[in-house]
Amino acid sequence: MTRADQRPPAPAPEPPAAEILNLSVLLPHGAAVRKPGTTPNKPEAEDAGRVPLSEGVPLSESVPPIDSKPLIDGITLRLHPGRITALVGASGSGKTTTGLALLGEYPPGAHVTGEVRVPAGRVGYVPQHPAAALNPARRVGALLRDIARAQVRDLRLPRRDRRTAVTERVLRACAEAQLPDAATLLRRYPHQLSGGQQQRFVLAQALLAGCRVVVADEPTTGQNPLTKRHIAARFAALARQGIAVLLLSHDLDVVHTLADDLHVMHEGRILESGPPHRLRQSPQHSHTQALLTPQLPPPPTPPEPTKLSQSRKLSQPAKPAQLAQLAQLPPSPTLPQPAKSAQPAQLTQPPKLPNPASTSPSTPRPPADGTPLPPLLHIPALTAHHHRTPVLHIPSLTLRAGECLAVVGRSGSGKTTLGRCLAGLHRTYDGEIRLDGTVLPRSLRARTREQLAAVQYVFQDARAAFDEHRPVLDQVARTAVRLRAAPADEALTEARRTLTALGLPDGLVRRRPHQLSGGELQRAALARALLARPRVLICDEITSGLDAVTRRSLLTLLTDLLHTRPDLALILITHDPETAALATHTAPLESAHLTEPVPTPTPT
Repeated sequence: MTRADQRPPAPAPEPPAAEILNLSVLLPHGAAVRKPGTTPNKPEAEDAGRVPLSEGVPLSESVPPIDSKPLIDGITLRLHPGRITALVGASGSGKTTTGLALLGEYPPGAHVTGEVRVPAGRVGYVPQHPAAALNPARRVGALLRDIARAQVRDLRLPRRDRRTAVTERVLRACAEAQLPDAATLLRRYPHQLSGGQQQRFVLAQALLAGCRVVVADEPTTGQNPLTKRHIAARFAALARQGIAVLLLSHDLDVVHTLADDLHVMHEGRILESGPPHRLRQSPQHSHTQALLTPQLPPPPTPPEPTKLSQSRKLSQPAKPAQLAQLAQLPPSPTLPQPAKSAQPAQLTQPPKLPNPASTSPSTPRPPADGTPLPPLLHIPALTAHHHRTPVLHIPSLTLRAGECLAVVGRSGSGKTTLGRCLAGLHRTYDGEIRLDGTVLPRSLRARTREQLAAVQYVFQDARAAFDEHRPVLDQVARTAVRLRAAPADEALTEARRTLTALGLPDGLVRRRPHQLSGGELQRAALARALLARPRVLICDEITSGLDAVTRRSLLTLLTDLLHTRPDLALILITHDPETAALATHTAPLESAHLTEPVPTPTPT
């Protein structure tokens, strides 16, 4: 039974705490030209006679460009105190743009019409990528204490009692945001926290500030099931306190549990609205049906026998036409074996990649006698540290070509630290990491181009991994130019083909990163990693910001990659059971200790 089913019917709705009236946001193709005196995040009205979008926001006159693309088109939305309103839709449908409108924030150069009213005053925002709201040069507790100090100062307490009052308020906000051991975490910098911990710290900021309207953009992204339940309970408690909550989410379980009102968005418009149970049981639009009642992938058919792995064999799904394009990518060459000097080989000239139709002698093949392949990735023992504090211990880990390892565990258990160690982004560890028998340098800067291409990392926070000033297509193609010395024209062609196969058309990827949604950037980050033709691909929660339809397509793609790229090993860092089910092995991480990987049970 959902929260909405348990609540008695209200006699009459209260006046809205915030409302959006007939709001449209159009984004010109190409570079936007702003008039002098305007700032990138301020809207431009259609003419001087329009009602301002929010009080105190300066507007300038402009004419909508002819080739404008609507990000949102005629949105009307009302948020009432004590109610949770959910917006669901595919990546890029306009959910985040709608939520940011309540803060008076719009894409640079956007042409905006309509009206936004926020009589409740302050609006809190929990972004999908929380690192953007945290100062990388300050400890996470610093901003919380700044907010608390301003509140305590107004209470006019004796000076000797102020520090205690500040600490109590900060710890209480952390507890409300489901942050255990807050006293220790408050001393860390943002990069020393997991994505889930960063998200809860941003939520603690909004709670501490006393916001009466909270916009939560994918608040359960990258969280384990237990933490999801705690966060859902926290937002339900916020609503009971009379706070209006706008929930932007792809997590249908959380939406159906929490939401009082549900709106389905598609291409910038609201298709359907109503109670969640009604839309789920009797959707009126085919897109709503596909989004809210997603069908599981068809039952897998057993693949042909292979000896790439002695574990459970992956299923071979039906290959869609677009995904088949990625199957044309040739496999990557293996790294050279270490010389007797035990020094990593230096790349003097980029290797020529094998033709897809031919067979390269460097491509791993299962031995004829059925024995397992030699290890592709091997960690004899590893202990990682933050300063002097151990944060990850791996007794032993071996991964062979053609295998897929799912690393699961609670937020903060060390999953991302493991991926960062493999990618050369976390240098403070004891032990060694071997790829094809060669010890990888600890630092990313000390690795050769061949070693950089061999281990690719797809970050959970995809937005922070892109340069905001360059088009996404150029950044994806740059990987092939830099790591494989591919000609620029060939790199662009391959980048377009890979991005299109991931559902990102050419017109979209010519934009800058801030003009794409979080889910679209996650797929672009995966495409960039694939263009390196890696030997080990590390995917950190890459399905967490995707809608159900896109997530199924991406899972099919990952399964297909393991069949078309026999030299590839895949590491999935995830909380999603459906994603973990793709793996041949599963390795739980509990309290920073990685247990021995076990074969993933075959779904029945």
